[in-house]
Amino acid sequence: MDSDSRWALILAGGDGTRLRPLTRQLVGDDRPKQFCRLLGGETLLEQAQRRAARLISPARTVAVVVQHHERFYAPLLAAMPSHRLVIQPENRGTAPAILYGLLRLRAIGAAGSVAMLPSDHYFSDDEAFARFVQSAFEAVEARPDLVILLGVVPDSAEVGYGWIEVGERISDSATDLYRVRHFWEKPSAALAHMLLTRGCLWNSFVVVGNIAALLALVQSAVPQLFDDFVPVRSRLTIAREYGAVRALYARLPSTDFSREVLVRSPASLAVLRLKGIDWTDLGEPRLVRAALARIG
Repeated sequence: MDSDSRWALILAGGDGTRLRPLTRQLVGDDRPKQFCRLLGGETLLEQAQRRAARLISPARTVAVVVQHHERFYAPLLAAMPSHRLVIQPENRGTAPAILYGLLRLRAIGAAGSVAMLPSDHYFSDDEAFARFVQSAFEAVEARPDLVILLGVVPDSAEVGYGWIEVGERISDSATDLYRVRHFWEKPSAALAHMLLTRGCLWNSFVVVGNIAALLALVQSAVPQLFDDFVPVRSRLTIAREYGAVRALYARLPSTDFSREVLVRSPASLAVLRLKGIDWTDLGEPRLVRAALARIG
């Protein structure tokens, strides 16, 4: 499945605050969930790395982290060279993390497409998941204008997830792709039941797109955030990068990629149905318990 024009961007900068009561009980400190062994003998970040390696060479994998988590991520990412480790001074939400990661990809000469992979989610079948991401890569290479989300076929009216309302099928695609009609972020119980009956999908937050198209999406949706990064772009991958980025992050507002970018850009998006795989974002203790029950 590997290709020189395909990259992976692992998102590992979250603070895991909703799950902290459980993770603190398990490990005795405040490390975020991606650095915990919640499901088996590996941390969630290690599982995400292994999942990414089914698709992309580790030499074309970039990880986004936060500086104050260094004692947790350093042992897990020790083999990753510094130019592929994007260290945010602070957590300012998923939109700055993704934009910083995309700009670093550009700075190191990456071209082609990238799969953005959360590091703190559970997928029941890594091999099947890799096949779906492979299909998304192929669709993006045929249609570089599209940014593709993986939407999970739901089995319940979950109120803790974002939902994707599916539009018409993209007829010129060889893959089972659909337009995105609307996003619903963490709906009420009644609305979640309605979305379930209407065939809507859970948003897995796995995104595959051409690097240039993703940058254009961010620029169109949150132009101020995009412009805020202009002064640091010429300093990426050089010794003065971290100082410039630290000054930038000190004044950045927190910005959520789903709410501020995806929700504003449905015309540019497509969704691929992720079928036959159990998925959860492990955001709450009850979701961790449910995932543990599924895997016995």
